[in-house]
Amino acid sequence: MYQFHGEEHSVPLYIGKSVDLRTRVLSHLREPGEARMLSQTRRITHVRTAGDLGAQLLEAHQIKTLQPLYNRKLRRTHRICSIALDLGGVRYAFSNEPNFRLRTNLYGLFGSKMAAMDKLRALADEHELCCARIGLERTPGGRPCFRHSIGRCRGACAGKETGRDHDERLLTALRGIEVAKWPYKGRVMAGAAAVLYAI
Repeated sequence: MYQFHGEEHSVPLYIGKSVDLRTRVLSHLREPGEARMLSQTRRITHVRTAGDLGAQLLEAHQIKTLQPLYNRKLRRTHRICSIALDLGGVRYAFSNEPNFRLRTNLYGLFGSKMAAMDKLRALADEHELCCARIGLERTPGGRPCFRHSIGRCRGACAGKETGRDHDERLLTALRGIEVAKWPYKGRVMAGAAAVLYAI
């Protein structure tokens, strides 16, 4: 994670993350739209984190805390969305819900519900899942979903596949993006360089 700083003791101009810091910082120099930010930059600092997830969490936390001048996108992200499985089927869980960080059966971390739905739709395409059963499509009168009519659904909505078989395939599809439950009650350690669970 890195920060562009202006004058001493001022709010950071920009906070970002990258696996290849040198390449990412140089990419800012090639963007004409970032000329104003670069003209105000006096120094660049960085913090190493334990992997991409650690960088994302620390970046999001610092953007929310410090509110750098040129971070607009993440500054407006008030909550993270995740795909959740429970007895009611597929639903969406948000980071501002009580006990979000203690939940199990969460899949993927997304900046919006729309992004989570897009991922679910992509998994449906890849694994021939029923969009009606996973809540992406409403079917009037118990009719099969549209994807079944074009051969893209194995027929859980038409009685050709059991709900149990469908849901096992859904679970298999989601396992690749399962969110590990945070094993601690809070932060692992305090301090600016700590990898925080800041949701």
